[in-house]
Amino acid sequence: MLQAEWKKKRELVEAALIRELEAGETLSATLADSMRYSLLAGGKRLRPILLMAAAEAVGGKGEDYLATACAIEMIHTYSLIHDDLPSMDNDDYRRGKLTNHKIYGAGMATLAGDALLTLAFEVMMRQSEATAAVKLAVVREVSMASGPNGMVGGQAIDLESEGQRISPDDLRRMHMGKTGALFRAAIRCGAFLAGASAAELRALTRYAESFGFAFQITDDILDVTGEAAAIGKPVGSDERNHKSTYVTLTSLSEAREMARKAVTEAVEALHPLGNKAAFLRELAEFLLSRKQ
Repeated sequence: MLQAEWKKKRELVEAALIRELEAGETLSATLADSMRYSLLAGGKRLRPILLMAAAEAVGGKGEDYLATACAIEMIHTYSLIHDDLPSMDNDDYRRGKLTNHKIYGAGMATLAGDALLTLAFEVMMRQSEATAAVKLAVVREVSMASGPNGMVGGQAIDLESEGQRISPDDLRRMHMGKTGALFRAAIRCGAFLAGASAAELRALTRYAESFGFAFQITDDILDVTGEAAAIGKPVGSDERNHKSTYVTLTSLSEAREMARKAVTEAVEALHPLGNKAAFLRELAEFLLSRKQ
């Protein structure tokens, strides 16, 4: 079920991303090409898929909310473009392709990221299957997750921490912002859009927080054990950039145990939602065997 459903949802997202890019005009053709290069470079499309799955777990129809799902993927892509820049992680490959700045230069790559972030909020407001009040809740959720108390704040801690050994608490705080915040927003937005009850929202929020934690731990593990061809970028970048990770602060075996515990907590959080959350459960369990 997992792979078939993932493929189905991913294809819906890919088609919707193209539609959203073509819905407006861009003053600079080069900027448009740069945005398209990274946004349509592939990837798991995990965040928009989680949004759709969360909506379905509370009785909604995931594909009704593709506009918001695409907006969150635009924000994720913007963060990757900026994260790869020479002034940040200085990576040459992403998703098996040259990073944006290697093709378009650091200046244009920066602008492409800026443009995707800004466009995302325009796209969110195109969400037809939502009331004005729900759209405002979604925009607020995504804004907080993307900003100084979320993804950007986590990136700042990451940048400041290079070459330093930080505490496990600080590492978790950094990743709750850098990685976990957008996962949390995607899942909560799916719940908002589908009219989740307070109890359903609490269950999905607990799931999201454990899912994001497990994802980051497995990401750290892959940076040590993964293969570049599978993950689409060079392995060992954390060590090369002298970054603290769950592997370096503990050990590979301890990091794997932490991931297993986080996945168990994510799955347990879904119990109140019953069979409607089956796909979300499979997504969490998949983290323990992911290769990319």
